[in-house]
Amino acid sequence: MCTQHSCQEARPRGPEAPATGRRVGRTLILGMGNPILSDDAIGIVLAAALKPQLEDIPSMEVVEECCVGGLNLLDVLEGYDRLIALDSIKTIGGVPGTWYAFDATALRETMNLRNVHDTNFVTALALGRHMGMHLPADRRCHVVAVEIADNMTFSESLSPALEAALPKIVADVKTHILMTLLA
Repeated sequence: MCTQHSCQEARPRGPEAPATGRRVGRTLILGMGNPILSDDAIGIVLAAALKPQLEDIPSMEVVEECCVGGLNLLDVLEGYDRLIALDSIKTIGGVPGTWYAFDATALRETMNLRNVHDTNFVTALALGRHMGMHLPADRRCHVVAVEIADNMTFSESLSPALEAALPKIVADVKTHILMTLLA
């Protein structure tokens, strides 16, 4: 089940470059979504599938399940130099299984907040940086968003269309992550 505690365990630890004492850049791969809303769990499913394939990469941590958003996400991201968020997206006419990659420079801030739950990703990052938090730069906050069919049904299973596309999505996203890490 989704807990804020599981996200907070993602705090960066170690390594420092011995000669300089400077931090070595840390990368967080974060599976986002709701595990009981069918396809909304695709980020969590992807992170779980990719973790054993990527866990030996130095200075990288994979958190399979994170359900927090808005300002609460700052506690999860603090101390990392790069983020790769795996999440769902539902667009008009989108084909389930299609995935998109972009960074936070493609997103917009909002200045119209009714409450902290309305705080979007970019606004939260800007506020965190303004408060002096060590957060990844917008160009180092990468999002992999997978097109979904159903995020309204209470289910711990993906829709048939997304389940069928899953092996290719995992392979493609792994390649994309490795290329992102080399950039």
